[in-house]
Amino acid sequence: MSSYPLAATAPAPETPPHTGGLLLLLDGTAGLLTVAALGIALLLFLIIKVRLQPFVALLAVSIAVGLSAGLSVTELFGTVQRSTAVSVVETGMGGILGHVAIIIGLGTMLGAILEVSGGAEVLASRLLNLFGEKRAPLAMGLTGLIFGIPVFFDVGIFVLAPLVYAAAKRSGKSILLYCLPLLAGLSMTHAFLPPHPGPVAAAGLLHVQLGWVILMGIVCGIPAVLAAWVYAAWIGKRIFVPVPQDMVEAAAEAKRAVVAEQRGAGASLPGGTESPQDGAEPDEKPVPLGTVLGIIGTPLVLILAATFSSIALDPSTLRSVIEFFGSPFVALTIALLLAYYLLGIRRGWSRKSLETVSTSSLKPVGNILLVVGAGGIFGAVLKASGVAQALSDTFNDVGLPVIVLAYLISLVLRVAQGSATVAIVTTAGIVAPLLTEGHHSQAFVALVIMAISAGSIFASHVNDGGFWMVAKYFGISERDTLRTWTVLESVLSVTGFAVAAVVSLFV
Repeated sequence: MSSYPLAATAPAPETPPHTGGLLLLLDGTAGLLTVAALGIALLLFLIIKVRLQPFVALLAVSIAVGLSAGLSVTELFGTVQRSTAVSVVETGMGGILGHVAIIIGLGTMLGAILEVSGGAEVLASRLLNLFGEKRAPLAMGLTGLIFGIPVFFDVGIFVLAPLVYAAAKRSGKSILLYCLPLLAGLSMTHAFLPPHPGPVAAAGLLHVQLGWVILMGIVCGIPAVLAAWVYAAWIGKRIFVPVPQDMVEAAAEAKRAVVAEQRGAGASLPGGTESPQDGAEPDEKPVPLGTVLGIIGTPLVLILAATFSSIALDPSTLRSVIEFFGSPFVALTIALLLAYYLLGIRRGWSRKSLETVSTSSLKPVGNILLVVGAGGIFGAVLKASGVAQALSDTFNDVGLPVIVLAYLISLVLRVAQGSATVAIVTTAGIVAPLLTEGHHSQAFVALVIMAISAGSIFASHVNDGGFWMVAKYFGISERDTLRTWTVLESVLSVTGFAVAAVVSLFV
């Protein structure tokens, strides 16, 4: 058992590691801290005021911070002949994307197959039947929690919103009772659990096994989502929001368009209706619930098994086999191949349909990967320039626990610029060097990631695209969205961080 660890420190160098930039005006730690503060201020200005794309903003700020802190052009970018060591920019970008890109790509394709095959509708329908009309909000919450693991937040809303409309229309109650539990589940998994970009990127930057991130994500995320469900039940009885008829009609039209497009491409239709292909008779039965749960759970179980085997088993052939199948790359590949066969080929999909769905799903991923890579560059620049060490020394003098620091930095960045992913990768880049010399356990660093993730979802408001998506999809006024969705996100954030902080006392 241990108390809160402080930011890791090392003996401060007698002279700054570089002599240039602002360090000519401000000596040592003061100059480095000034560079850090101005860099973060510039990042927020570029994203909020200039509306610069986050990848470009992070890259520009990384270069500015590096040059201002005294890094040379050669150190930042290398030489034309490439005869010197790999540059800071290449190290930062390559180091993080080598870990993150494969996981995010495989996870995205897995989510797309589950989405197009009608797995979400099957999951929601079975849970609604199981829990009954009175507990329909709980069924929607569980649907968001389970289906949110493999799919992005916005995709989850698009796919599941029609089910929320139907449940609210049948009951005649406020749509808030049904959409808020669903949103809590989608938001928690998006922030806390792999294969979503935020926690995967943070795991890469902080060098933590994904098994520990999954485990701590469950430990911190479940209490957070339960607290959010309690708030959703309370506020849903006090604010009545009718079902948005225009969105119901738009959703029906969108579904008809998707069905027509899929029929033209020969893909499976939502709900189990399919077009015959390659001479095969289509299977018109809906996707079995057990198949959906099995595919979603396969990578989680394999990765967790590998993590526990590294703790419980001595080096052996059995442990090597478990760790092989529990490698995130292998585990997600197995789950994706299972989805291809069980949800696609066995139900009449053609190979062309599988390729089309998989390829289409990867189109939005490019922006995410570039932002994550730029976050890696930012962290590498902070470390190479000595800024991270200056921050570490300063926070150690203040006596601020690193897990609290991580939460507060992420929270401020989130509220200031709106993007959870930008908040996570930027904060991880700042915090990563502070943990390198502290000899912290994997479990503790995973909890730091949970603190960062919790801060990244605090107080979603008008500068967050998710705020407007929630308001428009569910017909909630801006004022009521602030009273419901914004508070819901804050409940998730504070509860998740509180659990992470308490658990960190015992690891």
